Amino acid sequence: MVTVVDRTRSAVRHPEKAARPDAPVLRKPDWIRVRAPGSPVWRETRDIVRAEGLVTVCEEAGCPNIGECWSKKHATFMIMGDTCTRACAFCNVRTGLPDPLDPAEPRKVADAVAALGLEHVVITSVDRDDLADGGANHMAGTIRAIRAAAPGTTIEVLTPDFLRKPGALETVVDARPDVFNHNLETVPSRYLSVRPGARYYHSIRLLDRVKLIDPTIFTKSGIMVGLGETRHEVLQLMDDLRSADVDFLTIGQYLQPTRKHHAVMEYVTPDAFKAYATIATAKGFLMVSASPLTRSSYHAGEDFARLRAAREARSGARSSADGGQSRARGGEAGRKAEALR
Repeated sequence: MVTVVDRTRSAVRHPEKAARPDAPVLRKPDWIRVRAPGSPVWRETRDIVRAEGLVTVCEEAGCPNIGECWSKKHATFMIMGDTCTRACAFCNVRTGLPDPLDPAEPRKVADAVAALGLEHVVITSVDRDDLADGGANHMAGTIRAIRAAAPGTTIEVLTPDFLRKPGALETVVDARPDVFNHNLETVPSRYLSVRPGARYYHSIRLLDRVKLIDPTIFTKSGIMVGLGETRHEVLQLMDDLRSADVDFLTIGQYLQPTRKHHAVMEYVTPDAFKAYATIATAKGFLMVSASPLTRSSYHAGEDFARLRAAREARSGARSSADGGQSRARGGEAGRKAEALR
């Protein structure tokens, strides 16, 4: 009986997946298990979100970290509705034809950010392929509304790919978020089965263009593992992101929302995640977060502070190295001049 109810709900939420055969579900290892939410601060966060009638990706995507994050008043707001125009095989967000945009939503999000007293906020959205600008102006308006209501809050956006939406990226970058995040989600060989509506190299170019437009904005991207990728493919993806000068990489375990979603092919061990983090750091990322429960906005506030400190430390090291090289060149020139006299 329970199985019938679950399948019915899945069919309503994901009509494009209803006819798919059930995918096998692997038993979760001990390192994946988390506590159920329910602390007083969690309830306070939930009540503020409900009062403003807002949507969070924490709930819509079934994030396993919602108990921990909401207990710290950390919520990731999902704007432009709860219905996505894409049908990615991994995602639990509702799919279909979205409702029109709510023009009051930027103000509502800004009010919630102020009420929660957030130092750092993450704003994401569903894909809105139905809109001429992909929702870029709405996202930019939300950034500006937060700046007005909570000027001390730093802002991270997790954007769609704005595929075939000329000028959309520039609109969001012009609003000056502190962090621009766009997830690759998986390696290119898995796109057709995991993320069929997207294009891997378009996403790489998107991240590259952010840095070309405004080098001061931190860029970030994330992937899931356990979708059938190989280690070699993950390492190549790291190189692709570094070629676009991406600052921050997140790697987490894919978790299957329902039997109608893409199957978990493998539970990657904590030691394998540590190895990925070591390699990615060696490749030059300012920051790397890699663990089974890592998600794009997990610990985003703390990570932003560390990201900023890492940039300052690297800039200081470069300045010292440049100064040392200049002094060395000056000393060599002086010795040559003395020898000529």
